[in-house]
Amino acid sequence: MSTDKGEVTAMEFPTGSSMTAKPSFGARMKAHFKKWWWVHLIVFIVVFLVILLPVIFVGYPNIAQSQVNDSTLNITSMVIDDPTPKSFRLIQTQVLGSQSSFHPKIYSFLASVSLVGAAHAFTSVQVPETTSRDGVKINLDQTVDLSNANAFGDFAKAVMLQKDVELEISGKPELQQGSLPKTTVNYDKTVTMKGLNKLDGFNVYDVHTMNPPKNGHNLRGTVYIPNPTVMTITMGNVTLNLYQDGTLMGYSYINDLILKPGNNTLEMTAEVNYAKVLGLVLPSSTAKYGKTGIAPFTITGNSSVYNGQELPYFSNALAANNLTVDLNILAAI
Repeated sequence: MSTDKGEVTAMEFPTGSSMTAKPSFGARMKAHFKKWWWVHLIVFIVVFLVILLPVIFVGYPNIAQSQVNDSTLNITSMVIDDPTPKSFRLIQTQVLGSQSSFHPKIYSFLASVSLVGAAHAFTSVQVPETTSRDGVKINLDQTVDLSNANAFGDFAKAVMLQKDVELEISGKPELQQGSLPKTTVNYDKTVTMKGLNKLDGFNVYDVHTMNPPKNGHNLRGTVYIPNPTVMTITMGNVTLNLYQDGTLMGYSYINDLILKPGNNTLEMTAEVNYAKVLGLVLPSSTAKYGKTGIAPFTITGNSSVYNGQELPYFSNALAANNLTVDLNILAAI
């Protein structure tokens, strides 16, 4: 059977089929995020916290501790004033050294102070709040209690005898960088200070008799005490023993002694046994020091008294140091 050339054959499609175009990748992603946005948000938060929390709670404290460890502390001025057997007023200036690009706030904290190597701290000081920057000054002015007077005595003796003294300052301050949370760090610094080095350079000169004696004192002179330290030390009324070849010849006195940095020139009086002293040079033909009239004396500490109270830590430090001076007895009398 033949068909006409102009006949059009109709094609049938299965029910429900469509010729609509397939959505683009972008459209599909948009639809996906529109439907599942909350899942992606949770995943983002989890990943963010996994990265951030270790930085905040591990990295940040470690960096803070490292910066504290690398910093330095230098004491540029130290005043020990109004001393009692159990306390003193401390006025101190410290300078912080730091090369860090971070400048966190260091909150006020309680720091223990001890001689390096000592078994016990001798006091605690309240360090004020500061910002960690190179060269920043930390000023203290407070009355501190001696938690261990014997330990402070060891410190005073070290200052008297040694050329350099090492202090250990320890505490656990809180530190905060910007808007990051506070973190606690271990602050443990060794500070090296100059000591009195046995009062090297000490001298007594211009000694002459007091006639009449005053309050039992029969000699007067001038004492020179060098102080190479940054410390100003109030010691009160100081009594010293005068020996000649192991024999006690009398006592010397320096009242209201405040040992300041640099050269200290002070008045000294003495109460000596004239008979014993003159026996060293008279008669000149037979006396041990008759030819020159100059005799060596040993000076040792006896006591340090302030406001009527003896300060054992200063008394013991003075007693630990023996000084030798040559006195011109003939010139004095």
